[in-house]
Amino acid sequence: MRNYFSLFLLLFSLSFLAQTKKKDTLPTPKWKIHGRFAFIFNQSSFSNWRTGGINTIAGNLNVNYDFNYKKNNINWDTRLITSYGLSHLEEQGLRKTDDRFEINTLFGFKTSTYWFLSFIGNFRSQYTRGYNYKKEPKEIVSDFLAPAYLTLGPGMLWKKSDNLSVNIAPATARYTLVNDVFSGSYGVEEGRNTAFSLGYSLSGYYKFQIMENIVVENIVAMYTDYLTKVGNIDIDYQANISFKVNKQIKTHLTFHMIIDDDSSSKIQFRQLFGLGLNYSFHEKVTY
Repeated sequence: MRNYFSLFLLLFSLSFLAQTKKKDTLPTPKWKIHGRFAFIFNQSSFSNWRTGGINTIAGNLNVNYDFNYKKNNINWDTRLITSYGLSHLEEQGLRKTDDRFEINTLFGFKTSTYWFLSFIGNFRSQYTRGYNYKKEPKEIVSDFLAPAYLTLGPGMLWKKSDNLSVNIAPATARYTLVNDVFSGSYGVEEGRNTAFSLGYSLSGYYKFQIMENIVVENIVAMYTDYLTKVGNIDIDYQANISFKVNKQIKTHLTFHMIIDDDSSSKIQFRQLFGLGLNYSFHEKVTY
């Protein structure tokens, strides 16, 4: 694991060294930073309502950052995705509705018009405990950094634009991390806190506008392990649809599907819909 971190840091260091080179031409933006903040609030209240209903209050906070660096043959894209949501249902109390922390980074060295030598890094987990409320008493199914997934690997990147890219990484290492409570779960052997796998990774990103004020974002990641369950493919697919009402108000629709036998024998599916306040900014930095 230490060797992978060393290689990871070495490649990132190269991008910083590239920034120190000077050109005689006029300066152009090297960094593009795009931040998005969204808060979605839902509330329902009933009093003597004959058809019934449950008083609820729910809120969801989303913070996404994109960092894009380009200079000469260097291309470095990093994305931070984080969200957290809670709801309070009458007689059922406070429950978590969303919990996600994920960092994706992709370093590329250009070799032709659309092709790059690449190195990917991904880390994802959650902030707080999660429960299965269908069981009585409720069953704990996750916790802070349990599970957590770290993925690292070299490969080839085909990138036509910031909105369309595919990365192929045939020698990708993935580490699954859990605490003592979940030892024996999520593909980690009983008595251990980590599991290692080496496999083939394919990831893609496609963002497009289908009509005015409606943007669709597709993110997909597939992984198959060479060491165990050869031929079995883990899939993580997410579609985000944004309907812009005005500069501050947008409607968000998210479909998220995960297929991972180590996490669940069934297909995991999550759907979110909400109207919320948004703040977005773009910044270009040259140095």
